[in-house]
Amino acid sequence: MNKGDKIFVAGHRGLMGSAIVRSLQKKGYTNIITKTSSELDLREQQQVRDFFIAEKPQFIFLAAAKVGGIYANNTYPADFIYDNMAIQNNVIHEAYRNNVDKLLFLGSSCIYPKLSPQPIKEEYLLTGLLETTNEAYAIAKIAGIKLCQYYQKQYGCRFISAMPTNLYGPGDNYNLQNSHVLPALIRKFHEAKVNNHPSVTIWGSGTPRREFLYSDDAADACIFLMEDYEGADFFNIGVGVDNTIAELSLIIKEIVGFTGELVFDTSKPDGTPRKLLSVDKIKGLGWHSSVSLKEGIRLAYNDFVNKYDYYVHKESSLI
Repeated sequence: MNKGDKIFVAGHRGLMGSAIVRSLQKKGYTNIITKTSSELDLREQQQVRDFFIAEKPQFIFLAAAKVGGIYANNTYPADFIYDNMAIQNNVIHEAYRNNVDKLLFLGSSCIYPKLSPQPIKEEYLLTGLLETTNEAYAIAKIAGIKLCQYYQKQYGCRFISAMPTNLYGPGDNYNLQNSHVLPALIRKFHEAKVNNHPSVTIWGSGTPRREFLYSDDAADACIFLMEDYEGADFFNIGVGVDNTIAELSLIIKEIVGFTGELVFDTSKPDGTPRKLLSVDKIKGLGWHSSVSLKEGIRLAYNDFVNKYDYYVHKESSLI
């Protein structure tokens, strides 16, 4: 990519998309196109077709998605599979029809089987059953990876994919019903501290292990792949280290300054027992993460406190 090339960041108001925009701007890219979902509904084929004809983007970061945590995925599976497949199908196909120079599709680590060997290598895709609570979302993301690979195979399109691990950072979703575990815990601990609650309740047993990547680190990896990688492979993006939910809770508790007790609600689902990505492949190209978990949580918490009124009213939605 050249600094003046027209770059469309789909999903620029979401966690990943906003990080990509920030990183592109820091690197000196000046011609970034963004559209809100009210301006351009990526689920609607004709709207997407008209957008490509009018704007003619040269590069695309496809970060738009319907996203949510265990509760949202398990409660609205039809919405998750339909919305995400519609977005992917429309954008990827129109990128092909309009000769876009290169596209990067953002997937998710939930594409892998529930009981994958750890750490999870890219080659483990489609080798076992998915976690049932987010199966709909995972199937949509797998379809997106395959779309990119097949359009490259059949038409020679420079379409690639990246699979980030659990992300957090500025612009996250802090809705307690629909968010992922780390932002939900930040909000829970903060509100418990402010309201002098004696304890914080955490879903599940606290034993599942998860890996967390600061969103600006993930954005840096995506731009790295767009600038430097040519091929048909997809890449895991992560830090290569995981923590139990209990350990994560203690870190957030310390950073927020909450002094009460932790209560684990074992009636709530744990989800996948462990999900640690192997990042050897992208490290082999020369990229690695730079923000530690504690540093990233401090940055995310400061952002949350500064924008508290906005975040607590933000709904989980198409971003």
